[in-house]
This record gives sequence, structure tokens and C-alpha cells, in this order.
Amino acid sequence: MSEGQFESGNSTVFRHQIYHTNSDKGHKIPPQDSQPPGLQSELKGPDPQSKNVPTEDGGYQTYKAAGKLQGKKAIITGGDSGIGRATAILFAMEGADSFIAYLPEEESDAQETKKEVEKQGQKCYLLSTDLKKKENCKKVVEEAVEKMGGVDILFNNAAYQMMVEDIKDLSEEQWEFTFQTNIHPYFYLSKYALPHMKKGSTIINNASINAYIGRPDLLDYTSTKGAIVSFTRGLSNQYVSKGIRVNAVAPGPVWTPLIPATMNKKAQEEFTSPMGRPSQPSEIATCVIFLASSDSSSVSGQVIHCNGGTIVNG
Repeated sequence: MSEGQFESGNSTVFRHQIYHTNSDKGHKIPPQDSQPPGLQSELKGPDPQSKNVPTEDGGYQTYKAAGKLQGKKAIITGGDSGIGRATAILFAMEGADSFIAYLPEEESDAQETKKEVEKQGQKCYLLSTDLKKKENCKKVVEEAVEKMGGVDILFNNAAYQMMVEDIKDLSEEQWEFTFQTNIHPYFYLSKYALPHMKKGSTIINNASINAYIGRPDLLDYTSTKGAIVSFTRGLSNQYVSKGIRVNAVAPGPVWTPLIPATMNKKAQEEFTSPMGRPSQPSEIATCVIFLASSDSSSVSGQVIHCNGGTIVNG
């Protein structure tokens, strides 16, 4: 499932402190009715931007590539839609092939991503699998190495969320499911990919603004994102001296299929940022490009807060 996070809070103070709901800014996302995991092909309203980035005048322009990832091989989880799809396409524009893992029910979206990547002249391999099982994580790495001839970039991106207002109503099953989906695969995939990586390789983890602001109605999701931040820092300290960098992005509100699939209509209507709009997947993907390329050669163990202008510490 593709990443998309930070919705509405359950108190006036929380909502005021974290983002603005100014109807005079940006575009308003129509409420959706789809269910998890959410398909990009079924979204109502504006399409999430995968290769077009916003301009200062409110429009969009196609991302301008510069060959920053020429010849690289990347694994992307949740690459079927949203941030994962945008990253796969921008990776391709920069010269990288991708191996995408996704859920079986997301097959149509995955095929569309493959088509878009191939339009850029790069290869895209697909594997439908459940990453909650460690043996499937191992299979992803093994097949990626077999098909692409190696792994230079690992983008741990897949995630699950479901709003629950109070811990009393958060089931043990959902708590365990969220951790099994959101953090365990990051460990397994990194563990299995690192033996194939060399100096100059990179791991990028998708965290969230929620790890920093303590989202109250996404307690399990927020907790996993905090774990991802700490995992990023610890793993970076293990491998930075070996020339392998580990970093994270922490998006704020991003318009992806995960949002209508997991949020109530009120939360969707308030889905914005201090910039007056949610970010586009392509805007997060540009940050992933930076961390995957030599442009960030002195950056490791860090988090990029691509959250639409919310000021956070850490």
C-alpha cells in the first residue's frame, strides 16, 4: 500500500497548531468512498501528480531529470500508486530501473506504474506479495537481484493506517497488523538487501510528520513511524562508515489513494497544510531522488520534512 499520511486531529487545539484550513488556498479534495487498500484508478477529483511538480503560479510542470541515477537498480515497496508510483517514475526519468512490490488487489495500479516507467525507457519488474511475512521480503530481494543484477537503492515505502479516535477502541489485532505492515518489513528488506549493496548504495525509509506531532487518532500508525525514524538513525550509524547511507522522508498531507481508503469524510475535507493544500506524490518523490543520488553524499541518518510547511523539531 502506498504511503499517505497526516489527516485531521480530534481537537481544535491540535488542528490549529498543526495546519490551516483556509478554503481560499489550494484545491479542495472531494470526499471519497473507497476502502483499503485504495486504488489510484478509483480516486475522484484531481489525479495525484506522479511526474508533474507544482510551479509558483499554481500550475504544474514536468519534472526535469538530470541523469542522477543512471544505471541504478531500485527496490520500491508500495510502488503501485501514490508516492511509490511517483518515485518509480522519477527514478526512471533519472535513469534507474525498479523492482516494485505491491499487494495482489493493487494489480491494476501496479501495471499502470510499470507502463509509465517503461515510457521513460527503463525496466520495471513487478511482484505481488504480502510483506508482512519475512520470507516474502527475502523473495523480493532475491528476485530483484536476479532480474536487475543488483540493488543500489531500497525505498521502504509501503504502509497501512486506519483512524481510531481512542486507545480503548484500538483493537490488539489492528495494533499488531499495523506494526507487521509498517516497520517489520523495513527491517527484513534492509537486512536482506544490504549484503547486495556496495559503497554508494542508499536506503530511504518513508516516515511521517505524525512521528513528530503525535497524531492522536492514528496511534498505531504514528507509533510505527516513530520506530521508523529511530530505525533510520540506528541503521545509518551501522553503515555510514561503509559508504552506505540511510535516510528518511517524513511527509505531511499527501494526496494518495491511502487517504480516502482510511479516513472519514470530515478528515478528508480538512486535509491540507500551512501551504493551503496537500502535497503531491511527485513532491515527495523529488526528495527521495535527492536522498538516493550523490547530491546528498554528506547526508545520512537524517529526515527530510516534506510536510507542506509545518515546523517540527528533530
